[in-house]
Amino acid sequence: MNSTILTINAGGRLIDVSKPIVMEIVNASPDSFYTHGIKEELTGDIIDLGGCSTRPNAEFVSEEEEFERVKSALEIIHKKNPNAILSIDTFRTNIAEYCIKEHGVHIINDITGGNQEMFKLVASLNVPYILTFNDKNCIENKETDIVEAALRFFAERVQSLRDLGQNDIILDPGFGFGKTLEQNYQLLNRMDELQVFNLPILVGISHKSMIYKTLGCTPNEAFNGTTVINTISLLKGANILRVHDVKSARECIALTSKMIESASEIES
Repeated sequence: MNSTILTINAGGRLIDVSKPIVMEIVNASPDSFYTHGIKEELTGDIIDLGGCSTRPNAEFVSEEEEFERVKSALEIIHKKNPNAILSIDTFRTNIAEYCIKEHGVHIINDITGGNQEMFKLVASLNVPYILTFNDKNCIENKETDIVEAALRFFAERVQSLRDLGQNDIILDPGFGFGKTLEQNYQLLNRMDELQVFNLPILVGISHKSMIYKTLGCTPNEAFNGTTVINTISLLKGANILRVHDVKSARECIALTSKMIESASEIES
């Protein structure tokens, strides 16, 4: 875990992520693997809403369809959790802008790796931005050192965002996006090297293929594998766990935190 004090400003609320927190996934897309709808009680520290599934071979939906999905979902979430800190999972600038301006969403989660149009919007809105390492060239070019590729990727894009005046940036290693199975595990093994940027690190591996393909199971059977990888991620410096199951993520955080605290007490 990263001992450096790290915070993000979400709509005037300063969130301390030095101690890991949980981002709860809410899918408004019927083609997502996890289609349980919006639960009666949302207990994540941050609620991440998506209206367009990004799982492999998912059906592409139009901007209009995504708009309708997130609009309806946000209305429900506001009624159930009026004080929730909200994140919108979208790569479309129009939807991101609508959610921030019309529904008070606090964070933009863009899995594409970003572009200048999105960067300019984020900076103009002055909201936290989740920057994802998503570069298909790593596979096409047979990148041998995925960590070096990630460091270059983040260095270039963080600088672009800083040049626009963007303050709050969260780094997502992008497990499952534009990487081979081996590259995913290489990146996980050396994820602590991303702490060089002194920025919060978000890990979203809940039920992803790097788990269920390795274990030879289905996404729905990957609960235990998800817990294992979340635990490793925390030990490698994750500040935010993006998950479907909040309870198990909080247990991972509690147990790893206890272990690290005990080690610190012995050293002192």
